[in-house]
Formats: sequence, structure tokens, C-alpha cells
Amino acid sequence: MAAPSTLCASMILPSQLVENCQKAPERKIWLSTLPQLLDKVVALWSLRLETPFQNGGTCSWVCPVVRFDGTHAVLKLAMPHMEGKHEIQGLRYWSGRSMVKLIEADADSGAMLMERCQPGTTLRSKPEPAQDGIIAGVLRRIWESTTATPGLADFRHLSQMIDFWCEETIAQTHLWPDAGLVNEGLRVMKELARPAPADVLLATDLHAGNVLRAQREPWLAIDPKPFVGDRSYDPVQHLMNCEARLHLKPTSLVERIADLTGVDPERLRLWTFARAAADPRDDWTNTRWIEIAKALSP
Repeated sequence: MAAPSTLCASMILPSQLVENCQKAPERKIWLSTLPQLLDKVVALWSLRLETPFQNGGTCSWVCPVVRFDGTHAVLKLAMPHMEGKHEIQGLRYWSGRSMVKLIEADADSGAMLMERCQPGTTLRSKPEPAQDGIIAGVLRRIWESTTATPGLADFRHLSQMIDFWCEETIAQTHLWPDAGLVNEGLRVMKELARPAPADVLLATDLHAGNVLRAQREPWLAIDPKPFVGDRSYDPVQHLMNCEARLHLKPTSLVERIADLTGVDPERLRLWTFARAAADPRDDWTNTRWIEIAKALSP
């Protein structure tokens, strides 16, 4: 095992993670103490570090490791952020059902030790039309494993995340290109996010980059941001990541994904409209999202 001083000196941080940590004081503190946290969990879980993933993400430091018994795993040190607050609880709840298995966790720091997917290639290696069916299958299994089971009350409701996003969008009012459209998107988003009896535990950030080729199951999801809510919300992130295809044929693509996932096509259309119209964003000059929103508007 490497000495603590070596770990601190060799810790390579993705530029996007560093940039993201500048946005809030608690994130800056977390970043400054990251080497010490790494030393702590390596000693606690008896790990040997391998080469960190170069694209570990914008919200975490991720590294393949070897455990004391020779098994391979992945260490994830997660930055404090609102959406990912209950990732550890979600992984425990799903218990490996279409999700990576959680091996160890330190709830106070957000450190996680998870099974390593082999070969671990992302679903982005497949053409988008092929991604559709795989994403739908993973989502269906995720929802089925959390319907009408105890423990959902331990998670936040989707409406909390939507309220948080809406506040961010409202703070960007001076950048809106179409105030009427954005306001309608905010209204629809809040309406759809209301609690309902059929709510399930959602991944909320499932897209091709967060689905990996594995052996235990053909494909496993990673990086969930668990909230309880309307299952029609969950396919939207995949749609948003298929921006060019969604822009070309918005209605037919929404209908295709609704059919594959078994969700209400009208609710999926409205969720996609609302997010295209009113998601908080760094660049409001991208007219493609306004055009998509107009094509899907109520």
C-alpha cells in the first residue's frame, strides 16, 4: 500500500471537478481536504490505488482500486451537492438490482467503495437508437424493484429538486430568451412534480454515460441521484442527452421512449417540454432547446 504522503502528492484532480467546487464554500472546503480523506479511506478499507479515471465526473473523484483480498472495486469520493445527497442510501436500497453494488460507505464524508464493472465501457459506445432500449430496460428494473416497498419515506421527493432548479432558473431571468415559454415550463414542471400514490424511487440522472457494460448483469447503472417521484420523469435525461435527435423529431422520439419504458406518453412529453424550456443552464443562447420546447409545448 502506498504511503499517505505519496497519495496526497499523486492525487490528480479532473479540471471540471475543481471548477465545480469553486461554486460553493462547502465544496471548496471538501476539495481542500480531499487528500486527507483519500488517505483515511485507503487505510480504513485496505485499498491499493490504480490509475484514477481521467473522466471521473464533475461531482466526484473516482479511482479503480484493489481490495485487501485481491478483488477489484471502484472508490468514489463524492463532492457535497444537493442532488447526490442520498446516493449511498439509494445504492443500499437498490442492493445491486440494475445498479452497481455498494461494498463500503462512509456516510459522513460521502466516500463509497463499489463493485467494478467489467469491461466497464459506457453505453455511449452504442448508437443512440440502440441506447434507447437498454436505457428503458434498466429503468424498468429500477422502478420494479422499488414499487410498493418499505423505505421510500426515507428519501426526498422529486418536488424538492424541482423547486431547487426552479429557483436557479428564476435567478437567471435576465438571460431568458422567451419569458412566456420559460414561465410556462416552470409552471408545468411544478405541476408534474406533485406527490402521487404511484411514485417510485427514481435514478433521476440515468443516461448513456451512467450505464456501464458489466458481467453480473449486461448493463449496470451508476451515479444515481435518488428522489421519489413520477416515473415519467426518469427517461427525460436520456432524451436531453440525445439533443440532435430530439431536435430533429421531438414528438416521435418522445413517443418511442414512452413506448419502450411504458410511461405515460403525455406526461413524458410535458416533462421534456418543461425541462427544455426551463432547466437552469449556463448558456441561454442555445436556441435549439427553445425550439424543442416550442415543438412539445402544451
